[in-house]
Amino acid sequence: MITIRNRIIPFGRRFGAINLFGVLFYKRNISLSPRVMNHEEIHSRQMRELLYVPFYVVYLVEWLWRIVEARGDVYAAYRNISFEREAYGNEGDGGYVGRRRRFGMWRG
Repeated sequence: MITIRNRIIPFGRRFGAINLFGVLFYKRNISLSPRVMNHEEIHSRQMRELLYVPFYVVYLVEWLWRIVEARGDVYAAYRNISFEREAYGNEGDGGYVGRRRRFGMWRG
């Protein structure tokens, strides 16, 4: 995975890193711990499985749906997106990516 340290992306203050098409952008004050790298590698696998652009379409549609479910709580909606549930739930397991089943974000 390519990593780019910068001051701009991701926008805002709440997030320190974002994976765009397999390129990890992270802010200068963020440490890329093994946990963060694993989280983002899980997202890279998800993106490849869905051929990148459909990943973002599904992600956005699901996020909008989760906002409705969370009654406007944007952060709670973000944490409940299936892609994020898989990544957060397995980011601490260094061997997860190697044994991850295809479409693991929807396998529960």
